[in-house]
Amino acid sequence: MASSTSDRRNPVLPQGAEIATGANGLHKVILRDLRGFSAEVYLYGAQVTSWKNEYREELLFVSNKAIFKPPKAIRGGIPICFPQFSNHGSLEAHGFARNRFWSIDDNPPPLSTNPPNKSYIDLILKPSEDDLKIWPHSFEFRLRVILGPGGDLMLISRIRNTDTKPFTFTFAYHTYFSVSDVSEVRVEGLETLDYLDNLENKERFTEQGDAITFEGQVDKIYLSTPTKIAIIDHERKRTFVIRKDGLPDAVVWNPWDKKAKAMADFGDEEYKHMLCVEAAAIEKPITLKPGEEWRGRQEISAVPSSYCSGQLDPRKVLLCS
Repeated sequence: MASSTSDRRNPVLPQGAEIATGANGLHKVILRDLRGFSAEVYLYGAQVTSWKNEYREELLFVSNKAIFKPPKAIRGGIPICFPQFSNHGSLEAHGFARNRFWSIDDNPPPLSTNPPNKSYIDLILKPSEDDLKIWPHSFEFRLRVILGPGGDLMLISRIRNTDTKPFTFTFAYHTYFSVSDVSEVRVEGLETLDYLDNLENKERFTEQGDAITFEGQVDKIYLSTPTKIAIIDHERKRTFVIRKDGLPDAVVWNPWDKKAKAMADFGDEEYKHMLCVEAAAIEKPITLKPGEEWRGRQEISAVPSSYCSGQLDPRKVLLCS
């Protein structure tokens, strides 16, 4: 298991960021905004586990049964799936980035998204000797997590090939959104698109009709998706808006009741209060030549649904946000 050098020294943190001890003694970084927005990022997995609005309402779902104990992945928040999504390859499901210790990156290469009034943290992962045995490719994975002044949460991944040969990977931000009742939620922006249904042996289908609603287990990879997707929670009068770059696919997942009961780190009834909509690059894996860098960005925001006068019209929902 790779260990984090950040655990053994005192890194210089940007303004608005502080390091704290979380569950089971694991270190986390807390990002705060003057208006009361906050986010928490564990160094284990570089995993965002909390994102709160100015009313201190939690916007992400983390299971009450989540196991914060390596090498088990943390159930909820925003796990990072790299270098493999799910079982699309020979590695363990969702790859190994989510159950490695990352380091705080004191001196990252510059990014254009460096304006004032934003709290952020830079993390970095490099492969250990054990990692190279199971996936023999040298890389640098830099992640910046940014909490914007309006409470938006942005994740920017930069993956560089530091090897002498090309490598290929798939990727996802496995975001668990907190919802009031999944059966009352709709996802807009994926209408009429093709998808791979993981419950039907990855068979390809075309989405029919209007917005997506939920009446049972779902595990679909939508292909060639727009850069903006909306999740409308009628009961909470809240709309999540996902904006993404470099991530053409979108995974929609909810385990529903039977699968939930089979998961040790997931409550039997918790499926009702979560929905994963994941910005991803799966159908067409990313290939990097030596020295090349790939960048994938996800920005999520939460706005009152009342902002969207025509919230049942996907075009208006996506335009009004």
